[in-house]
Amino acid sequence: MPALKPTDITGQVVWIGFVTDRDTSLCAEPLPDAALTFAGIPGETHGGLTRLSCSRVTSQHPRNTEIRNVRQLSIVSAEELAAIATDCGLDTLDPALIGASLVVQGIPDFSHLPPSSRLQLPDGATLVVDMQNRPCNLPAKVINTRHPGAGDAFKRAAKGRRGVTAWVEREGRLRVGDAVRLHVPDQRAWRPQVSHR
Repeated sequence: MPALKPTDITGQVVWIGFVTDRDTSLCAEPLPDAALTFAGIPGETHGGLTRLSCSRVTSQHPRNTEIRNVRQLSIVSAEELAAIATDCGLDTLDPALIGASLVVQGIPDFSHLPPSSRLQLPDGATLVVDMQNRPCNLPAKVINTRHPGAGDAFKRAAKGRRGVTAWVEREGRLRVGDAVRLHVPDQRAWRPQVSHR
């Protein structure tokens, strides 16, 4: 019996980004298409089969411990990005300024997709949602270079809207304009108060 349930929800890839070196700049370059390998987008700074642990997982691992890379891509929703822009006092917010790998349109409540959901592309390439991407202050400086002062509001404006992080489950090709179908785990939400005697 399948553990993942295809939904009737299909979004569309509206933007693809490539960050060369996040230590130099978080700003992404837009691409019309990109390969998806088991290590992410080849040459992209967030790619790799493993990564060094960061502040997000210090409750599990000391900082700079080598761990599996489940943050190969940063995926944001076009609709949530528009809401962030509004709360930052902007008409629009270029996803390049927040280091996005991918912008998807048409999937509701995107930042709250269940972990382990799949986003599947027409050629079968599949991305696994790890978890919600928590907003940080790093994009503020990049946003402020183009929109002075607007970046200062980013962390607050992006809370619950920063999208998700994901990793590649099945290789393939990603293109602007591709449909992306949502598949969700076929299980109820976790209820720790439930006893199974």
